Amino acid sequence: MLSMNVNDFVLTLALVVLGLGLLTFILGVIIILVKVMGKATTTIANETTKLAQKGITEEVAGLVGNASTMLDSLKDFVRTAAGMGIFLVMIGILLMSGSFVLITQVH
Repeated sequence: MLSMNVNDFVLTLALVVLGLGLLTFILGVIIILVKVMGKATTTIANETTKLAQKGITEEVAGLVGNASTMLDSLKDFVRTAAGMGIFLVMIGILLMSGSFVLITQVH
């Protein structure tokens, strides 16, 4: 059986929390970089804007309505991806801070 004293247990717990914090932080940054700043998202937004302008100049109401709905959905997608990425980054920082507090408690 593995025998651990209190300091070993706290240090092990701190290392596990630090690892989870780093993983969460890195995943948040990846989500922000890939989903929010992706080139495909920018391309879709630009094409939708062009489509809406074409519909306005040609007075095609249905085309404008569909394009504006698509643009609103795209904005919501970007906002949601950014929100999730920022949330994961904040949780990662919180976990790493908790790990630091645990490590400072080891004598």
